[in-house]
Amino acid sequence: MPSILHAAAVLLVHLWLTATFCLGIRTFGGGDGSRFGFSEAPDYRNGVECPVSVNKELVSSCDLSLVHVAMTLDSEYLRGSIAAVHSVLRHASCPENIFFHFITAEFDPASPRVLSKLVRSTFPSLNFKIYIFREDTVINLISSSIRQALENPLNYARNYLGDILDLCVDRVIYLDSDLVVVDDILKLWNTTLTNSRVIGAPEYCHANFTKYFTDGFWSDPDMSRVFQSRKPCYFNTGVMVMDLVRWREGNYRKRIENWMEIQRKRRIYELGSLPPFLLEFAGNVEAIDHRWNQHGLGGDNIRGSCRSLHPGPVSLLHWSGKGKPWVRLDARKPCPLDHLWRPYDLYKASLVKDPSSSTTSIFGFSSYLL
Repeated sequence: MPSILHAAAVLLVHLWLTATFCLGIRTFGGGDGSRFGFSEAPDYRNGVECPVSVNKELVSSCDLSLVHVAMTLDSEYLRGSIAAVHSVLRHASCPENIFFHFITAEFDPASPRVLSKLVRSTFPSLNFKIYIFREDTVINLISSSIRQALENPLNYARNYLGDILDLCVDRVIYLDSDLVVVDDILKLWNTTLTNSRVIGAPEYCHANFTKYFTDGFWSDPDMSRVFQSRKPCYFNTGVMVMDLVRWREGNYRKRIENWMEIQRKRRIYELGSLPPFLLEFAGNVEAIDHRWNQHGLGGDNIRGSCRSLHPGPVSLLHWSGKGKPWVRLDARKPCPLDHLWRPYDLYKASLVKDPSSSTTSIFGFSSYLL
């Protein structure tokens, strides 16, 4: 525990020295924003060295000067998503050159229109676009997992980015909603995908790769030979640099769907959306520095216990696993590293009251969902 506290203290000092702390954030005085209980983020602006957009008044997703970031946006992880966006902007050298692509669920309790208003109210100058992910695209391909949250159809939206995003978007960074970026995302964007690789991500070759698939998979020579010509390593799909041109040309959406169809019939893995990516890409991933995914901070998928940082520098903190920092902080049972997430949290719980109870809720807005 002392080592965890020491690591947390060191990183907190780093954040204080390298970024302006979010003082002076103002809370919405009315309108839809106040009902959600989020504060407006500071207005982050480009430095003089940043490339100038072709059309500053109306930024198009086809602008070649943009850094593209794709994330899912839903009511369950809304607080985490807002914090993640805030962290990206706060540490970016050219925040006005970042374009966010938000994928929303078709049947989420919060409609895409409401989510769009919330994002615009929280980040007035943000470049973003909302896309609706049709759950029937994937619902019949999803098999049961070790944790129910992993069965959410929106978890599989990353499989369809090549189809969902505009065709002019040929490269994108995919980020999960339970993370914060503490470095300039342009550094991650500038990753070169060599040898026609489709994705880049931090690899973890020390992990026991065999545990991600069932004994039935490994005992079947026709199945296990998929890794015969590769040296597969585990990677986390919550942080990926993706070449969408190569993705579309290789029809990787269909390849991943094929593995999901096999899973429905034969049960070759236990986790949700990760194993099909491992089957297709493990051993052929552009290795990115581990600093860009300090993952597992949410503990395992059952208990969500506290974890410490991996050795080395940190550019991105990722609470993958069951435990989420906002849940543990609200319950007053935080892990030491959860306090590193708090500076990016724009949620103001005291502003929202659930009319059906005396407790505060971020989701007390069913009466005006559209």
